[in-house]
Amino acid sequence: MISTLGDADGNHKGNFILLDGKTFEPKACWLDEEKSVAFNYDFWYQPRRDVMISTEWGTPYLIKKGFDPKHAVEGTGNSKGHYGHSVHLFKWSTHEKLQTIELPKQDGAVPLEVRFKHDPASPYAFVGTALGSSVFLLKPGSENSNSYVAKRVARIPPKQVEGWLLPEMPSLITDILISMDDRFLYISNWLHGDIRQYDITDPENIRLTGQIFIGGSIHTESGVNILNDLELKARLYWVVAVLFGPCNIHSYEYERNLLLNSSNLQEPPAALYVKGKRIEGGPQMLQLSLDGKRLYVTTSLYRQWDEQFYPKMMKTGAVMLCIDVGDNGGMTLNENFLFEFGAIEGGPYLGHEMRYPGGDCTSDIWI
Repeated sequence: MISTLGDADGNHKGNFILLDGKTFEPKACWLDEEKSVAFNYDFWYQPRRDVMISTEWGTPYLIKKGFDPKHAVEGTGNSKGHYGHSVHLFKWSTHEKLQTIELPKQDGAVPLEVRFKHDPASPYAFVGTALGSSVFLLKPGSENSNSYVAKRVARIPPKQVEGWLLPEMPSLITDILISMDDRFLYISNWLHGDIRQYDITDPENIRLTGQIFIGGSIHTESGVNILNDLELKARLYWVVAVLFGPCNIHSYEYERNLLLNSSNLQEPPAALYVKGKRIEGGPQMLQLSLDGKRLYVTTSLYRQWDEQFYPKMMKTGAVMLCIDVGDNGGMTLNENFLFEFGAIEGGPYLGHEMRYPGGDCTSDIWI
């Protein structure tokens, strides 16, 4: 089954194509033509609970032209808009759409990747929003309920910057991944340049346990100056509140919750060099070994967007890196591993998705 984003003219129109498992010939659409959704992108299903969730990106003919911020503002998420902000729930066995959850437009803009926990009985799923730079937990509204609700469990605030394409830089969460033991959630912030690891043992109160920078747009050689960083401000506010008491309890709780999952960054990270090569681009697609000890990452998102935000990568090509994961969390770069797509004959190439031939954390679904 393959998700589709648009029609033959590049307008947004979401559906799913079913392929023959042996010949790979198209057989049918998963949704009836009149029941297609406005936007589409990723999907994940939990057969034991008979539910599938799909996400939304944007209008294909505009995506192909690169990112224009005005398209994200003009009617986001409705039939006249250009980018989505909703997730859709379907009954897996009948293909019936059960529910559409509209995420908050600011934090919920452009939900890309969705992942259920691997436990086939678990009702919990997570979705990462690109422009909204937030992580939402999707869960039943009540015990044994067929309807779901969305709860924001993490947010990476945009940074006010100068020397960049826009005055405000979102983190741009482009991929999320759950370890096979359902212990850790990983997210990639393609523009800010970091990968974050969260303990999701308690899915409603996730906890930041690791962070590592892989290129990005705010390192010391990027030419970008950070004018205002809300994560750093939250940390300072928390210190003041602890020492002198909060001046506003609601603001205090908000800043405290933000701090618990905020970056430990105190100053711009250094540019990353591996085997003498400076890494261009930012952390994008993720893949984790089945034992949870090796996290692989590539740096290319989509050619037109790569060219817009990381033009030097057009000459160097993308790379794949390996990150070692500690037994109790935490991440360390494996400095001996570097795969250069730019070194392949006929390149430079922009490597994107990664898969294990025998199944992996981003494709295995248990019955």
